[in-house]
Amino acid sequence: MKLNELRPAAGAVRKGKRLGRGVGSGSGKTCTHGHKGQNCRSGGGVPPWFEGGQMPLQRRIPKRGFHNKFKKYYQIVNLDKLGCFESGTKVNAEVMVEAGLIHKAFLPVKVLGDGTIEIALEVEVDKISKSAAVAIQKVGGSVKLISGDKVPGLDNGENQ
Repeated sequence: MKLNELRPAAGAVRKGKRLGRGVGSGSGKTCTHGHKGQNCRSGGGVPPWFEGGQMPLQRRIPKRGFHNKFKKYYQIVNLDKLGCFESGTKVNAEVMVEAGLIHKAFLPVKVLGDGTIEIALEVEVDKISKSAAVAIQKVGGSVKLISGDKVPGLDNGENQ
């Protein structure tokens, strides 16, 4: 089989209807469009969703909800998932993607305090909960926020 030998299946392709070829052809004069009216005109006709002037469905149904275009969606990682790293590892979004904890390195990451952690890590994320920050600090690790804000729950508000 070659590209120049490709053909549609037998009977799959039909010739187009020849319109306007005289009254004897059966589709001459009005070319199957009928007499007068919107549907016989060039460019005429109504869209498929038109309901004949009745109040359309998309206007009859009430609007619900609100979508905040400024909302940030964080990728959530719990403390117990961070236990897969070696002690002293610098953990950021790229490292988490390689470990399979998150899917996209360019989206913001938030660490939550669910579970426990026994190893000291250098965590650098977009956001962290107070309980997670305290737990990481207790085992000798450090927390740094990418935005440069103060880390919640650390003594004297100092960033480790």
